[in-house]
Amino acid sequence: MNLDAPAARSPHDVDTLRGDLAGWTVDAVDSIVGERAARALSREQVLPARLAARASSTPQATLARLFLLGDTVTRAELDAALPATGTDGAHGMGLVDAAGPGRDDVVRARVDLRPYATSTADGDVTWWVASDRGEAVTGARLRDDHVLGIGGASLTLAGMTMRTQRDRVLDLGTGCGVQALHASLHARRVVATDVSRRALGFAAFNRALNDAGEWDLREGSMLEPVAGEEFDLVVSNPPFVITPPDAPSFEYRDGRETGDGIVAGLVSGVGAVLAPGGVAQMLGNWEIHGDLWNESLEAWLDASASAGRPLDAWIIERDRLDAAEYAETWLRDAGVTPERGRDAFERAYEAYLADFDARGVRAVGFGMLLLRRPLSGAPTLRRLEQHEGPLQAPFGAYLVDALAAHDRVAALSDEQLFAQRLTAAADVTRESYGPVLQADPSHLLLRQGAGLGRSVSMDTALAGFVGACDGELTAGQIAHALAALLDVPAERMLAGLAPAIRGLVEDGFLG
Repeated sequence: MNLDAPAARSPHDVDTLRGDLAGWTVDAVDSIVGERAARALSREQVLPARLAARASSTPQATLARLFLLGDTVTRAELDAALPATGTDGAHGMGLVDAAGPGRDDVVRARVDLRPYATSTADGDVTWWVASDRGEAVTGARLRDDHVLGIGGASLTLAGMTMRTQRDRVLDLGTGCGVQALHASLHARRVVATDVSRRALGFAAFNRALNDAGEWDLREGSMLEPVAGEEFDLVVSNPPFVITPPDAPSFEYRDGRETGDGIVAGLVSGVGAVLAPGGVAQMLGNWEIHGDLWNESLEAWLDASASAGRPLDAWIIERDRLDAAEYAETWLRDAGVTPERGRDAFERAYEAYLADFDARGVRAVGFGMLLLRRPLSGAPTLRRLEQHEGPLQAPFGAYLVDALAAHDRVAALSDEQLFAQRLTAAADVTRESYGPVLQADPSHLLLRQGAGLGRSVSMDTALAGFVGACDGELTAGQIAHALAALLDVPAERMLAGLAPAIRGLVEDGFLG
């Protein structure tokens, strides 16, 4: 078995391959496999897509069979699909193995290679991303140094990243380089690090294949390769999976720290590499030991502040699993199931439960973290919340607007706040409900269609205020009118409305 990542022998090789792949897009693959097979692929069932691709004789179907679906093709088929590169060229780059030189000799993929599309302000972009093949197509346990491709976590991180222009971006734990590809579109310089030399090899190949500019690729663990440097944006899908001794571990997901130590170290330490105004966005999980789900997170943020690196923080817990559910999830991800060997499964399962019980872990939370070094002064944002509903896509654009709104109201005194002319956002609706025979509604709600899809309960005063926010009157004029209408002292009305207005502006209900 070839242990190396793919590599081009010359820039001409990847230029030629890029030209051959030009028509192989996400839309082309979707058209070949169809909706039923696409749904099966989402369940990691490859057969329907493989059969659909076999029924097509197009070059795109050949590439899908070979690189995506674990099928074999003939040398003649691959030569037709990659007319300039050919089977020999693909073999020379480490992408395929050929049984022989004959037209009918079998060709097998060494790597997963797939089209990937993203939308930007300047239009759609198509890339091709190489990684190790997954268990669904190989039928074998993953290698310990497996290099993960495009999956749900990498798509989530890409979607939540704020795509504003940046000078220096760090992709920490780059893997096959997906986040670095995204960063190359809005950063002057990209630094990508990984503890895995094979992962850096895949990242280098993907950078060259997609002509994504120059990246500074560095081998090393976590923040060590960039100690003493500062970045405007840090993105990371770190190896946060909690893996006890005697349980299956993989380089891409296990940082070899006890418990949630990887995420703890990043939250408490990433401020050291953030430039003023710099932002870190990452995925992670955290152990929950007591009644408060955010207790560990608060402690890590306090540790950063105690080290002289106080940070703004916005952390959203998206899911939570108890110890048994967590063990089952990651054992299944590792291919350790009762069907493949009950004894091995139960030993690993027991190792997880014993580890969690020994440290008093009640559950593990999953979510997204946004940390920011203030441009100046003290942090103004510490928001730790839970949200299980759908997110606006791409979520990064919402975060850009939400942070700007927070900064706007945080800089305003109450007097300045009430001088603003506010407008209700177009995606916001008002709902009222109560018993049928009751003249006035029991509940008044504002509901947001975009962002986090929040809902806010309102009293009569707040409902009246929001209903008058059309940009014509200042917030103060509306508040004084409501005070007169409801026969409430103006000072009391303003004092009650001020924090509510700040919250509605921060959350995107008012702008």
